[in-house]
Amino acid sequence: MQIGKLLTALPLDDDTLRDTERHFATLLGEDVQLAQRIAPTLLGSIRVEIGGQVYDDSLRGHLRKLRAALLAGKLTDAGTPMDKEHLAKLLTAGLVHAADALQADVPDAGEHANLSSPLETLLRKELSQARRTTVRGAGEVLRVGDGIATVSGMAPCRYGELVELGEEEAPAFGIAMSLNPDSVDVVLISNENGVGVGTTALGTGRVLSVPVGDAMLGRAVNAMGQPIDGLGPIRAEKARPVEAPAPTIIDRQPVTRPLETGILSIDATVPIGRGQRELIIGDRQTGKTSIAVDTVLNQRGKGVLCVYVAIGQKVSTVAQVIETFRKADALSYVTVVCATASDSATMQYLAPYCGCAIAEEFMYAGRDALVIYDDLSKHAVAYRAMSLLLRRPPGREAYPGDVFYLHARLLERAAQLSKESGGGSMTALPIIETQTGDISAYIPTNVISITDGQIFLDNDLFRAGTRPALNVGLSVSRVGGAAQTQAMRKVAGQLRLELAQYRELLVFSQFSSDMDKTTQDMLNYGQRLTEMLKQPNNAPLTTASQVCFLYTMSRGLIPHDIPLDVLRRFKREFPAVLAEQYPDLVLSLGERAQLGEENEAWIHLAVRTWLAQAGIIIGDERA
Repeated sequence: MQIGKLLTALPLDDDTLRDTERHFATLLGEDVQLAQRIAPTLLGSIRVEIGGQVYDDSLRGHLRKLRAALLAGKLTDAGTPMDKEHLAKLLTAGLVHAADALQADVPDAGEHANLSSPLETLLRKELSQARRTTVRGAGEVLRVGDGIATVSGMAPCRYGELVELGEEEAPAFGIAMSLNPDSVDVVLISNENGVGVGTTALGTGRVLSVPVGDAMLGRAVNAMGQPIDGLGPIRAEKARPVEAPAPTIIDRQPVTRPLETGILSIDATVPIGRGQRELIIGDRQTGKTSIAVDTVLNQRGKGVLCVYVAIGQKVSTVAQVIETFRKADALSYVTVVCATASDSATMQYLAPYCGCAIAEEFMYAGRDALVIYDDLSKHAVAYRAMSLLLRRPPGREAYPGDVFYLHARLLERAAQLSKESGGGSMTALPIIETQTGDISAYIPTNVISITDGQIFLDNDLFRAGTRPALNVGLSVSRVGGAAQTQAMRKVAGQLRLELAQYRELLVFSQFSSDMDKTTQDMLNYGQRLTEMLKQPNNAPLTTASQVCFLYTMSRGLIPHDIPLDVLRRFKREFPAVLAEQYPDLVLSLGERAQLGEENEAWIHLAVRTWLAQAGIIIGDERA
């Protein structure tokens, strides 16, 4: 015999109680005994908890379903956003007298009955049709600690399902992470203090969802999509699950469109395409976040919507990044998802999936999105902490066995969709922190094998003053020239080889005091080329300026032995000369991305113009 609970808004007579027990005995195939309990909050009908499941036919349950459908954007005829918000508040509060008034045509529904005609029609329709009983997994908390609750029962629970714990008025929520034969381990994500031994747990049948859409732009949110910037609630029209399958092969197409970072050394040697996954990897304090931030700043006016995900960072560091976006007037196209070092491991685990869902909405709407995960090393550490608390067997470096899948299922969601699928794209720039430059460690090798290339920042180059400290020998883009414009391909084709030759020659030159003229000229050229590739933070370059700089160096428009201070002056002043005196050249090299004989002639003229304005003579009398 199974013993369960029967919850009703009003007492049932004995005959009705016996009929209910016989119905469930037939359903479950064995005798059933139900203990009746009065629960006025159900508002109407009944709810039965038995055998690790709950059968909910209460009016309150139907109101909750209607609210969830409304917030998820499934009710398309719910009127204006303000109407939806008003109805959602009504349903959240469980104001049954207003619902009763609407159903019974009673005119005195009170202050909460101020609904527009479309909403009134919608509420009548949904409540009249919502008669199907909801079946949910149910259980009881056996033990709780360190943000993990072990729940008995929950027979139909699925991995990753959102679980509701405690009273309906102020429930706590968690995610089912370990499914055992007789229990489920749930990691808590909100209201942890309200969960104790004996607390009721109910499955929701869905995964965690976050609000998405244009309403998220310019906002800072936590890993659950809730605002943390003090700018009020987010009135999003839609929501997306944080976990979703990656686009299929048929839904994708090759990456061919460039995503310019505005950083000369990267755009020239390791180009990034829209829909690519390019890893940024290096030791602590080598400029990884700076590259990501500069890439975001360079997307202004280019139609790329950006999501910056901060995982395990200090609050002050995230505040500085947001302030950088604000000063550059970039917040209008940026969403910041933040799970700081003071947040729980669960929130740090969820943050990148939340950011991915927000960017994914833009991609499936046919738009271009960029998502930055800063950084996945801390994400893996947070997942390791969760896994150890869940008593999962540790593997290499104490990480669980599925840590590769942890990042693979996240990064594979980045793609360039085919035209049939909308043509949108999501570019992913994950960041990994190494220890003493060791890229052969567990997490770095995992992510390198998932991504389409890596930007490796060298600690020695950084200390030597090369910013960004890009190591062209260990950096690679598997998309390559396919993600570059014709003009950039033409001027940057030999750049990697020239830099590699210079750095190799520089090592040998340290052991020789006597060098021939050819070797000395190669060293001078390499030094000037390296100086040309240096770039300060928050100063992205236009495509036209990048092409002109590389053309000037590779074609020798400026001598290889020009003083370094003159070269630095050229870098500072020449972009202004281009923008003010040669706008047609900027347009041709930028939007049309072509470098023909006519444009080459214009570049020659632009360089001579700067030299004349700067009073620099090239020839017998060099600067």
